[in-house]
Amino acid sequence: MSADIVQSLRELVGNANVLTGNEITDRSAIWGTNQPCLAKAVLCPTSTAEVAAILKFCHEAGQAVVPFGGMTNLVRGALTGPDDVALSFERMDQIENVDPIANTMTVQAGVTMQAAQERADEAGLYFPVDIGARDNCMLGGNVSTNAGGTRVIRYGMIRDSVLGLEAVLADGTVVTSMNTLLKNNSGFDLKQLFIGTEGQLGLITRIVFRLQARPRSHNVALVACDDYEQVVGLLNATRRHLGGALCGFEVMWDNYFHEVVEPAGRLPSPVPPEHRFYIIIEATGTHPGTDDEAFLSAIGEIFEAGLCASGVIAKSDSERDAIWAIRHEVEWVVRDAHVFDISLPVPDVYEYNEKVTAGINAEMPEAKVVTFGHLGDNNIHICVLCGERTDANAEIIEKHVYEALRPYGGAISAEHGIGMEKKAWLPVSRSPAEISLMKTLKRSLDPKNILNPGKVISVDS
Repeated sequence: MSADIVQSLRELVGNANVLTGNEITDRSAIWGTNQPCLAKAVLCPTSTAEVAAILKFCHEAGQAVVPFGGMTNLVRGALTGPDDVALSFERMDQIENVDPIANTMTVQAGVTMQAAQERADEAGLYFPVDIGARDNCMLGGNVSTNAGGTRVIRYGMIRDSVLGLEAVLADGTVVTSMNTLLKNNSGFDLKQLFIGTEGQLGLITRIVFRLQARPRSHNVALVACDDYEQVVGLLNATRRHLGGALCGFEVMWDNYFHEVVEPAGRLPSPVPPEHRFYIIIEATGTHPGTDDEAFLSAIGEIFEAGLCASGVIAKSDSERDAIWAIRHEVEWVVRDAHVFDISLPVPDVYEYNEKVTAGINAEMPEAKVVTFGHLGDNNIHICVLCGERTDANAEIIEKHVYEALRPYGGAISAEHGIGMEKKAWLPVSRSPAEISLMKTLKRSLDPKNILNPGKVISVDS
C-alpha cells in the first residue's frame, strides 16, 4: 500500500517533485534540523493546485501529511514517522507582488523571511518581523507558528502583519481569503484559523503581508544593570521617553553575557563585563536628526535617574551590529541545551527565574541555566545545559520550568509553538474548555486527523 500511495503521488505532481530514499536522507543536513526526516516520501508541490490535489488524495487514502517549512522550529513541530509523507513548500518560493501604494506584499508560503525583507527594502518599505533564522525559515511556517522575534514591542507578532492568506483544508478544499484591506469586518476573519495553529487545521499556501515605512533612523544602546529592579525601571523609562519609536528591549543575564564576550567568549564587550544584567535598547524612526537627539536625551535621563550602571550608544552601523552580535551569539546554547521560550508578567520574571534555577540545580548540580530574551514583550528564553541530552534529564528540567509558571499565569510558549515538545504541558497555560474547543475545531476541519497528526493536541483523548 505504501508503494502504491507514493506512485499515485508521483502521478499527481510528477516524479521530480516526489523525493524518496537517499534523496531525503542526503538533504537532512541542508535543512539544519534536529528533526531527521523519517517520512516515506517528501512532496515538493509548486502551486496551490498541487497542494490541493495532494491533500484531496491523502484525505481519501487516510494518509498522514506533515508540512515542512525551513525546519527551523525548536519544538519538534515537523516530526515525521515512516508512515508519514512530508509536504515541503521549498518550491513555492515566489514573491508575487509588492504594492508600494497599499504597502502590501503577496508571497507563496516557501519564501524565506530574508527574501521578503530584502524585497521590501528594494521597494523602499520594511518587512516588520525579524527572527534569527531569517535566512532559512519560510513565511508559511512563520505564520503557522505565529512567529515573534526582536521587533514585537513595536510591530507585534507576525499575526499583526498578516492581512490575508490562502490555505488548503485536509480534504483539498482551497480557502482563499487574500484580503488586502486594513479594515474588513465582513463576517468571520477566517485567516485566524490558520495563524499559530501549526498546520493542524489547514496548510497555508499564500499570504498577504502588511508592510511598514522603512525606518530612516536607527539607534541602539547597550546598558548594564546591577539588579532586576533597575531593569524594570529601565524598561518603564524607555517606554516613556521613546514611545512608539521603541523597537527592541533585549535582556541578557550575566550567565549568558559572560559566556559570549571575552575572555570566555569570542566577542569584545563594549561595556565592562562585571554586571548582573545587560540590556539592548533599540529605537527606529523616520526623522533622523530629531530621533537621534531624542534617543541620546532618553539615555542621558536614564543614567541621571540611576537606572543603569554602565552603557554605550552605538555611533555607526558597525557598532550597532557589534552590539546585536552579542545577543545573536546563541548557537552554543541552542545547539547543546534544553531550550524554553516562556512568557509571564515582567515584574515576576526575576523571581520565577530564580526559582527555576534553584530547583534545577538542587536535582542537577552540574546543570548551567542560561537566561536571555525579549523582556519588553514578556518573553524570556531559558536554556539548560546539563551534559547528555536524555529523556530523564528533559523530564526533570521541564517539570521545573513549566510547573513554576502556574502561580504567575505564564505561557509555556511565547513564540516557538507547541509541536510535540510542549504538548504534554499545554494544560499549564490553557484551560480544559480551551483545549476541548481546539479539539472540536480539529475534528471539524480534519476529521481523519491527517494534518500534522500528534502535534499540539491529541484528538483521540
